Amino acid sequence: MKKSPRILPAVLDGALRARGARPTRQRRAIFSALSARLDHPTAETLYRGVRRRVPGLSLATVYTTLEVLVEAGLAGRFIGADGVAHYDARMDVHDHRRCLGCGRIDDIDRHGGDELIPLNPTADFRPTGYRIEVTGYCAGCLDMAGARREPGPNRPEPSHQGEKR
Repeated sequence: MKKSPRILPAVLDGALRARGARPTRQRRAIFSALSARLDHPTAETLYRGVRRRVPGLSLATVYTTLEVLVEAGLAGRFIGADGVAHYDARMDVHDHRRCLGCGRIDDIDRHGGDELIPLNPTADFRPTGYRIEVTGYCAGCLDMAGARREPGPNRPEPSHQGEKR
């Protein structure tokens, strides 16, 4: 899986200021935590991780910061199957796969380019892009169900950790 590109602190600070938001220690810590993850966390998940390093951090600050990051184009937001917003600091064109058992969401790189599906505008609709979500079961959930599958070149063993490797 591809890592999120490293955003320089000056770029982050400039993007926050452009949105009228101060580049605080809390906001930097939230963005750093989001950038360090592959598991597309929720605001609550980020909050639990960051509050250990930033005493006094509120859940409201995490939500506000994530929305500012999304508006600034530094993070993506999508609604998972659980109906909750998940966040991604990886902003290049890519898609996702979601395990129907544990709910884990992984990135899928597009090897065929950005235009795999022709986007034909019509008079009543102008497409601007698309996202593909592939659903199935990860190796860990298949193991728990007793349907052991060996990992292959297109089916890596999951870590279920959420941290970048």
